[in-house]
Amino acid sequence: MTLKKYNKTNFHKHTFCEFTEVDSASIPTIDWHYKSKSGSGYCFMDEGVYRISNHWGRAANCRWRLISEIKNPNQKERIGYAKWTDFYPNNETENFFYVEVNFDTKEVTFQHKNNPKFDGKAILRNAPETAKIIRQIKEILESDAWAKYLDYDDLEELRKEIILKLIQTSTSFAEIKRSLL
Repeated sequence: MTLKKYNKTNFHKHTFCEFTEVDSASIPTIDWHYKSKSGSGYCFMDEGVYRISNHWGRAANCRWRLISEIKNPNQKERIGYAKWTDFYPNNETENFFYVEVNFDTKEVTFQHKNNPKFDGKAILRNAPETAKIIRQIKEILESDAWAKYLDYDDLEELRKEIILKLIQTSTSFAEIKRSLL
């Protein structure tokens, strides 16, 4: 399978991408080539694109994430850069996405199957199914109510076991809980 090549004419059409935040001082004389209706600016380079925006996440029919030290990158304008090879296809119906969890920080997110870090262990899901699994995992990480009737010695170990089953199998949360009764 050949991967679609993205460039300044098609990167904004149904894509997933992770931009890396760039300090504006490192690119003081950047020339913004295009400004969108929502106010985002774009500077096209041979290898990729700079985007300045105060909104990241869903952008029209795209899912664009800003990798930043700041927890909520939507509070003020930030500049991100992505190579053309960092753009992957995106839609609601194909199984493009997998879920990642950082158990230390209790953060859960999704990634694209074309991400070079994908190890093949996680189940690939479409966007709505991925969102549902993420909601369930957040509930498991942030609450204890779901474990009320379960018999366990170590709640953190139980959390990890259930979350890994949710990520790596198509077994539902209800089925996993039933198997632990």
